[in-house]
Amino acid sequence: MNATEFWDELHERRAAGTPKVNARLPEIAGPLAPGTALDLGCGGGGDALWLAARGWRVTAVDISGAAVRALRERGGPITALRVDLAEDFPDGTFDLVSAQYFHTPFALDRARVLRAAAGAVNPGGRLVVVDHGSAAPWSWDQDAEYPTPGDVAAELDLDQAEWSIERAESTERQATGPEGRTATVIDHVLILRRAGR
Repeated sequence: MNATEFWDELHERRAAGTPKVNARLPEIAGPLAPGTALDLGCGGGGDALWLAARGWRVTAVDISGAAVRALRERGGPITALRVDLAEDFPDGTFDLVSAQYFHTPFALDRARVLRAAAGAVNPGGRLVVVDHGSAAPWSWDQDAEYPTPGDVAAELDLDQAEWSIERAESTERQATGPEGRTATVIDHVLILRRAGR
C-alpha cells in the first residue's frame, strides 16, 4: 500500500460526521486577525472549516483525494487541493501556514516541506507546527519518534534575523478517540513568526 492508498482508506473510513478542529488551533489562531491561511495535510478539513468560519481565506491541501473531495463537498470559501507534499507544494503566500500533526508512516522529507512552508509565509505571518509528543493508544504511529519543538526549529534552521520563536513547548491535553476512549497525550507546539509588518 502506498501513501495515497493509506490516507484514502483512512479518510474514507472517517468520512461520516462533521470533522473537528484540532485541539491546539483555536488557542493559536483564535486571537489572530483573519487573513490567508494554508492548511498542510488538511485531512477531513476540521481546521480549514474552523478557520473559514472565522473569516480566513483558506487553502487546504492533502495527499488524499478522498479527503479533498469530502472537504469540497462541504462547500464554503475553501480552496481544497490534492497535493502530494513529497513531490510538490501549493502556490501562493499566506499569513498563517499550519501543519497540525503532520506525520506519516511513509518516506517524506518533512524538513524540506516545512522549509517550503516557511517560504510561503508573508512578512509578519506565522508558521505553526503542532506535532504529537506521544501516541494515543488508538493511534497508528505507536513506534514513532517525536521531535521536540526545539528539534524542529533546529532542523529548519531559519534565518534568526528574519524569524523569531513565539512559542516552543510541550503540553498535555486530554484526547478523545474512537468509541469515546480518552487518554492524556502530549503535544509539541512550535510557532515561528516572520519579521515584517
